[in-house]
Amino acid sequence: MPRISPRAAVRAASRATSELSQSTPNPITPISTMINQRAIPSDASEELAAFRSKAPKPKPEQPPPVSTRYPHQKPHRGHGPASQQQQQARPEKEPIPIDFTGFVPRDKFEISTSLPRSYFLGHHSAALNKMRQSLSNVGLILELRDFRVPISSWNPVLEESLSSTSAGVPRSRIIVYTKRDLAPPAQMTSHGRPVPGTQPPGHVVRVLRTFHRPPRVNNVKDIIFLGMGPHGASLQPLLDGIRDVAREMDSLTGLRVMVVGMPNAGKSTLLNRLRSHSLHLGKAAKTGAQPGVTRKLGTPVRILPGEDSGDPESMGLGEGVFIVDTPGVFVPYVSEPEAMLKLALVGCVKDGIIPAVTVADYLLYRLNLVRETTYLQRFGMGRPTNDVHQFLRAAARRTGKLRKGGDESMEHAADWVIQEWRKGNLGRLLLDEVTPKKLEEAMELAREPSLSMNQARKREKVARKERNEAKRAGGGESA
Repeated sequence: MPRISPRAAVRAASRATSELSQSTPNPITPISTMINQRAIPSDASEELAAFRSKAPKPKPEQPPPVSTRYPHQKPHRGHGPASQQQQQARPEKEPIPIDFTGFVPRDKFEISTSLPRSYFLGHHSAALNKMRQSLSNVGLILELRDFRVPISSWNPVLEESLSSTSAGVPRSRIIVYTKRDLAPPAQMTSHGRPVPGTQPPGHVVRVLRTFHRPPRVNNVKDIIFLGMGPHGASLQPLLDGIRDVAREMDSLTGLRVMVVGMPNAGKSTLLNRLRSHSLHLGKAAKTGAQPGVTRKLGTPVRILPGEDSGDPESMGLGEGVFIVDTPGVFVPYVSEPEAMLKLALVGCVKDGIIPAVTVADYLLYRLNLVRETTYLQRFGMGRPTNDVHQFLRAAARRTGKLRKGGDESMEHAADWVIQEWRKGNLGRLLLDEVTPKKLEEAMELAREPSLSMNQARKREKVARKERNEAKRAGGGESA
């Protein structure tokens, strides 16, 4: 039988297919059927199969090459092996097992007698006098307190100086607890009870709301809890409260609001947020992480439009609502040494007034009390510690806070630890114990006349002398 070339076999198959399509109603007939019907000679089919077996197979599709001209450019989503790996769930890093067996946290923090007990500076006193002089045009006080230290950040001096008008009528106030988003989540046991040493933030909110109700606190229009981040609690309740006070006053010139509080309580940040939320305008007050950025009373800044704006919500606001930023004012003297450490930890006291290692040691003490394990995971520590130097050495090695020669820098590590905690990245704490009894004690203390540093030192000296004499007398009687 003569050999048929592959090309001749293909031509014969196509000619037979066209002839068969004219005689059959089915336009598509498999080659195997045509071979059975003798439409294609068997020898031609064998040659065609041999030709197809020798033909090169098509290569599998390859991902498009990554451009070498722009090496920083990432491949398009959905292409390449990298995107397929990203689509797969990445295994999370396994947490380090923490062993609390046999660990006993410190039940008391030893505080040095030389610890500073005040941060009342010259510009604080000057600002307080200027606030008193400007009160005639102020119809509402916004008093800011830090939610992490709701009692320690309460300044009775501000309340005493700014709470009443010249006619003796209580001035309207709205108390704003800031940095609510830095509070810890509620820690519950398996029985649904709070973990010992912790306070559920929701319970703290209820206690504070109940305490500030009349007649215990006069002329407080509302209690607001805000987070300081861009995704914090909505500002609308606060703006509604301010708008209600403005409509009650019904002044043609509008309402002047003064925002006051301890240093670094978030006054300038709140002003900028109110202005941005209601008027969609940029920042009007300078802000910073350290206290003391605002040194003088600012000019009034509009936060709500007047009636001429055409906004139906502005009816009854006169020319609008203006807010005045003020410097933070510290208390002249802090009676409790631990309260001074709390204020230094949250940033009400300028860094460096109290040694950073001391503040970091107090933070370690509070973290261990509630068994907060964030620092153990971040610093690669398998067991908690009460030693601040071990704590800071682990932080320095993990973050690279080293001196020449490879020694750990305790001061730089302590500064970094404090800043990380303030951002909420090293565990979250409520530093004040918020109970009705503690709030009543703070109220009683606020009713006492405020003391200067010298007056407080003289009083402490007299009290110390009386205690020593009582000890000597007791020792003599026992002898």
